[in-house]
Amino acid sequence: MRVLLSTYGTRGDVQPFVALAKVLKQRGHEVAVCAPTGFREMVERHGVPYAHMGNAVLELTEAVLRAPTRREQHRLFKGFGAIIRAGLEDEWRAARALRPDALVYHSKALGSHHIAERLGVTELLAMPLPLTRTRAFPVPMLPFRTLGGWGNALSYKLVALGSALWANATNDFRTKTLGLGALPRFADSMRRPNGSSVPALYAVSEQVLPRPDDWPANAHLTGCWFLDEADGWIPPAGLQAFLEVDSPPVYIGFGSMGAAHAEERARTVLKAVERSGERAVLATGWGGLKTTELPSTVFVVDSVPHDWLFPRVKAVVHHGGAGTTMAGLRWGKPTVICPFLGDQPFWGHVVHRAGLGSAALPQKKLSPERLASAIRDALQPSVVARAVDVGARIRSERGPERAAEVIEREVVRSQAS
Repeated sequence: MRVLLSTYGTRGDVQPFVALAKVLKQRGHEVAVCAPTGFREMVERHGVPYAHMGNAVLELTEAVLRAPTRREQHRLFKGFGAIIRAGLEDEWRAARALRPDALVYHSKALGSHHIAERLGVTELLAMPLPLTRTRAFPVPMLPFRTLGGWGNALSYKLVALGSALWANATNDFRTKTLGLGALPRFADSMRRPNGSSVPALYAVSEQVLPRPDDWPANAHLTGCWFLDEADGWIPPAGLQAFLEVDSPPVYIGFGSMGAAHAEERARTVLKAVERSGERAVLATGWGGLKTTELPSTVFVVDSVPHDWLFPRVKAVVHHGGAGTTMAGLRWGKPTVICPFLGDQPFWGHVVHRAGLGSAALPQKKLSPERLASAIRDALQPSVVARAVDVGARIRSERGPERAAEVIEREVVRSQAS
C-alpha cells in the first residue's frame, strides 16, 4: 500500500505525521510526507521519504504573526491566495510521483481532498483536534466552553466557511489542473463526492477528550501520535546544571505566538515566577517571549525537545497548541494554558474540565498575579495526582498503530467497493 501524508503549519502540525509515517513504513507500506521544506531535515532524519511543498505559506504565516499591527497583518494576508495556489500544485506533484492508494491529510493541506477525488483513491482527514460535528462541544476554533447541544452542532458550519476563504484558489486548481468541476463556495470539505463523510483520524487521547456519542463510526480518536526527538540530543551544560541544582522547575513557553509583545510578556512572566515561588525554564521560541535580564531562578532556552524536558519539570505553562498540550499531559504534568487564538481556548477548557490544570488564562488577561495564581492552582496535590494518572494512561496508548490500522481497513474497504 502506498500512502501520501500531507500537512502544513508549524512543527506541531508536522511531527504527528512523521510519527504516523514511521509506523506505516514499519508495517511494510510505502510512504512519503509532503510538508514545507523547512521540515525536510526533520522528516528525513527519521527515515521517512520527503515530498516537496514550498515554504512560502509558512514564512508568510510567521510574518503575519510577527506583524505589529492588525493593519499590517491584513496587508500581508492579501498575499495568501497566490501562495496557497502554488501549494496545491506541490501536493499534486507529490501525489503523481507516489501514485498513492490513500491520501492522509491535515485540513490545511488544501489540495488533498480534491486530489483524492481526481485519483479515485481513499482519503482520510488527519488532525490533532476534532472537526467532526457533535453536540458535545463547539467547533474548536470558537473560544466558548459550550453553546448548548444545538448551538455546538451548528457551530461546525464554520468548517465550510473556512473552506470558502480559499474557494477561488481550490476551484482554479480543480478546473485547470485536475480537470474537475468547480464546487460551490461553501462546499463541505468533510464530504466525499458521493455525499458520505470523509473518514477522520484525530490524534487525541480519549483520556483527555472522551469520544462523543453522536459521532459517526468513521470518526476515530486514535490516541496521540508522538514523535520522540530526544534521542541523541545533548542539552546545554547550563540547562542540565540548572535542572539538577534544585527542585524541578516549571516550563513556560508560548511557541510562535505573540511576537509583537514578546518583551512585555516576558516581564510579566518573570514577575509571575517570582510571586509563585517556583523556578522556571523559559522557552523563547521565535515568538512569545524575549528577555535578557534573568534572576537565578530562571533559565532561558531557545527550544528543546519536549520529550526530553517535560519529564524533568513539575508543570507546563504554554499557549495551548494541541501538540504541546498533549506532550505535557503525556508526561503527567499539570498544565496552565494561556491561549492567544484558534483552538487554544478549546484546549484550555478541555484541560480544566478534565481536572488536569488550572482554568485557562487568556493572554489578554495575563498579569503577574493571575499567572502566579494559575501556577499554584495547577500544582495542587489533587491536580498533580490526576495528571500523573492520566499521563500513564496516555503513554500506554498506541496512537500511530491504531491510526495505521484504520487506514489499512479504509483502503481495503474502498478497493472492495
